[in-house]
Amino acid sequence: MTGTDRPLLFLDVDGPLIPFGAPPPGGYPTYRSPYGSGTATGGNPLVARVDPALGPRLLSLPCEPVWATTWLADANHCVAPWLGLTQLPVVDWPVEEEDEPGGVHWKTRTLVAWAAGRPFAWVDDEITEADRRWVAAHSPARTLLHRVDPQRGLTKEDFTALDTWLRTT
Repeated sequence: MTGTDRPLLFLDVDGPLIPFGAPPPGGYPTYRSPYGSGTATGGNPLVARVDPALGPRLLSLPCEPVWATTWLADANHCVAPWLGLTQLPVVDWPVEEEDEPGGVHWKTRTLVAWAAGRPFAWVDDEITEADRRWVAAHSPARTLLHRVDPQRGLTKEDFTALDTWLRTT
């Protein structure tokens, strides 16, 4: 498969990569990145919560990763080097970030339009059944809307689910 044949992987940062919410006993772990300058976080201390081991796991997935986050280009400046990733495409969001009627997330319509008919998986901590219904009705391609527990971030089980779906597309 070429890059344009591969499914897209829309990736949020807060929740899937940076765990947040009520911390586990002892607090959230922090990491030191083995990539680039090691401890550089682009000035954002929350990046130290991102497990650098997620980078190789993301790269092993048969897809084209795309930042789908309010971090916008900052994801390429802070998070990508921390994970050992190259610069990724970034979804540019509409000015208004308000959920649509029926509980559809404000990102949903933009992601379907950005995919332009390509299969995609969307990893976020705010996905609901309303989003799944809307995407099923409006995307001509196969899709996977995968909700991640924001207190845990991406887990081995999440990667297994993504890899399985991506390899059957």
